[in-house]
Amino acid sequence: MKTSYRYITILLAVLSITGMGCKKFLDINKDPNNPLSVSEGLILSPAEVTISTNIVGGFNGTTTGYWMQQLSLNQPSPNAETYRILPSDVDNTWSFYVYPNTLNNLNNMINQAEAAGHNQYAAIGKTLTAYTLAITTDVWGDIPYSQAFQVKTNLKPSYDSQEAIYESIQGLLDSAIYYSNQTPSAVAPGSDDYIYGGDMDKWRKFMYMLKARYYLRLTKAPGHTATAQADLALAALQNAFESNDDNATVSYPGTPGGENPWYENTLPGAGGVVLGESFINSLLATNDPRLPIIATEKDGGGFAGRPAGIDAVPDPNVFSSLNTFYGGYLPLDPENAAGAAAPLFLATYAEQLFIEAEATFIKSGAAAADPIYRSAIGAHMDMLGVAAGSKAAYINARPALGADALKQIIGEKFVADFLSLETYNDWRRTGFPDLTLAQNAYVDYIPLRWPYSTTAILTNPQPQQSATTKDPVWWDGN
Repeated sequence: MKTSYRYITILLAVLSITGMGCKKFLDINKDPNNPLSVSEGLILSPAEVTISTNIVGGFNGTTTGYWMQQLSLNQPSPNAETYRILPSDVDNTWSFYVYPNTLNNLNNMINQAEAAGHNQYAAIGKTLTAYTLAITTDVWGDIPYSQAFQVKTNLKPSYDSQEAIYESIQGLLDSAIYYSNQTPSAVAPGSDDYIYGGDMDKWRKFMYMLKARYYLRLTKAPGHTATAQADLALAALQNAFESNDDNATVSYPGTPGGENPWYENTLPGAGGVVLGESFINSLLATNDPRLPIIATEKDGGGFAGRPAGIDAVPDPNVFSSLNTFYGGYLPLDPENAAGAAAPLFLATYAEQLFIEAEATFIKSGAAAADPIYRSAIGAHMDMLGVAAGSKAAYINARPALGADALKQIIGEKFVADFLSLETYNDWRRTGFPDLTLAQNAYVDYIPLRWPYSTTAILTNPQPQQSATTKDPVWWDGN
């Protein structure tokens, strides 16, 4: 992709704000430089980039990486790693990336596509809306949605409950599946779709995979049972990913302005982002062959992570850093081409298999889930390019699922979902993996949600904004 991701994101933000335009090119009463609408393709590309770069790989991704201790921030406390999170910290995510740049623009794209009969764009827009809504409600709880886009008539939208948001998410995905099965329109996504290049078969599998992910999220939600949610997830998985070829990824060209966000997050100017000690030690303890693919060796050789929350050290190179597979910047490599151009993973076949393993365990017990669990580990190793012999040795060494089956499943899923927001969701939902509070902690707990943004509090006061970071979200019954 040749277009700069940053520039195209800014372009669409401007287009979404102006709201001025013309119906006829030569209409002297209208400004042809500010159209009322733009093609779905010009909306889709920057929306996908914003989701990948600013919502998944931005503040949300780094913060959950620190709290789940996969990453560590070599800065004096208090900081993000030691649980200092304020309304101003989330302001850009809420007030710029999530609502105007993504949800509002996708809403416009969906309405336009439905009116024009552009079925593929409608299907993709609904899928990405569901994906973004899930991320947003998972970190904030109740959020504006049903009234959020009534800009001309309602500047103070009320907040929908998280339960209602999850109903909307499943409804959006059902509608996306419907549109994906309709007669394809001649106006169709292609190179403007950075995830699947307009391949609707792959998009449909992604829709079903997401349905399973969000069904399983509610295993402990009020009014839901683990068995019922497992049934729903397993039914959805019948039509979901079939291999790593179906992984939902956003590719980056690696050129200036088009780097993988984890490359940007681990640049020296980002403040010394390295890998966490507990994560590195867990891989060392099991002789996990994924370690040298995920992490770099520290100065002098070997692998070492930074203990969460310790005082900053002068040279962060005494710790392992993020390797290039996931986009890491290598301080000793002046070109760093591989990390800058690494893809970002939105959902993977490995994650799906872990969902299937957990749902099968809930329904049928540990023995039935065990082979799926092992296949899930293998799928992640295949994705990383682990040698076949090393993969087999590691998988064969794993104890059979037993009394601690859920802990075992989530423990391995934690590795396979490296740098994914799903690690934080799984930790809140199941309590796994076991985490120790960071040293020099700003608060005496790992936060269970984000605070609402400064802009939201000032411009649209709502009762839900009184929630603290110690309050669990609706589905968190752990």
